[in-house]
Amino acid sequence: MAFRPLPAKGHTALLRDAKPLQALINQAHRLDHLQRLVESQLQPAAREHCHVASWREGCLLLIVTDGHWATRLRYQQRRLERQLQMLEPFHNLNRILFKVQPRVGVAKLRGHTMQLSTETAEGIQEVAEGISDPGLRAALERLARHGKG
Repeated sequence: MAFRPLPAKGHTALLRDAKPLQALINQAHRLDHLQRLVESQLQPAAREHCHVASWREGCLLLIVTDGHWATRLRYQQRRLERQLQMLEPFHNLNRILFKVQPRVGVAKLRGHTMQLSTETAEGIQEVAEGISDPGLRAALERLARHGKG
């Protein structure tokens, strides 16, 4: 008697029949719907910086890309709460929490880097040569070195 494997199921059948996967897909669709509703109430510039993380028991958790946008959204929090409460899915909204989480893959600046053109560096050097204060002259010469090869 030879072993005969069962015929392979298509990916749609697997997704439809697997309960944990279906629950995950439903949660993703729910969050996507909530994201669109929140975006409809945000200013256009803030939309790309704010994402719905969870919605449970009257508490909406929003992930914000940086502290600047978190601060701006906190200033608008009361207005945003009132507008969202008028929408059916958020009728029992009690509070909005903002959590700062930088985007993955965004390079952080390592120290201060300066790029000066050669002409600018030469101009700063010329000014430094005419300064009698030794501290100021040294500072201008250091600044001028940033533009040299």
